[in-house]
Amino acid sequence: MPQKKSASEGKVDFGRCYAELEQIIDWFDAGEVDLDEGLKKFERGLDLAQKCRQRLSEVEVRVNELKLKFGETV
Repeated sequence: MPQKKSASEGKVDFGRCYAELEQIIDWFDAGEVDLDEGLKKFERGLDLAQKCRQRLSEVEVRVNELKLKFGETV
């Protein structure tokens, strides 16, 4: 029998993505950049940034829904 997915399953862990993105930035700031590894890290960083933006957008929508539900103006 298939297991039910929890509501949080599939959602991005914002804190984990942000922390990994910070590690990538620190790696580049260190100054010793290997071109091939740098390209991989750059691609991963773009992916993480996109995931963070998407999660923030989802949270913003939810906050606006809650404001409307409880009579706050958006």
